[in-house]
Amino acid sequence: MGYFNIEYISIVTGFLLILIGIFAILTQKNIIKIVIGFSLFDTGIHIVMVSIGYIRNRTAPILDSAVDIEDAANQIVDPVPQALVLTAIVIGLGVTALMLTYVLKLHKEKKTLEIQNFSDLKW
Repeated sequence: MGYFNIEYISIVTGFLLILIGIFAILTQKNIIKIVIGFSLFDTGIHIVMVSIGYIRNRTAPILDSAVDIEDAANQIVDPVPQALVLTAIVIGLGVTALMLTYVLKLHKEKKTLEIQNFSDLKW
């Protein structure tokens, strides 16, 4: 199979999104771009977590007619990474909404989104 299977592609994609997000957070001067970088970083972490929890030739952790009850442990993937990612998505959405609200308040106060113009909390 090599490195062109879904596990490696999704892990590489997740790590690339993490790196792009970190780069955007550290290098951008516009606050909106920093928030977008945080969102990319968050999404990359989610993709990596789901990729690590993926097991080839297994199904979703839903017990129905497709999964034999006696052999369910060998037919389904571990549901813990998926549950953690679902929780992290909700938390990430809330944090992003809070950051965008703060950006909106900063823009109303200073009429700019360039981070170097905010020196109120610098020491």
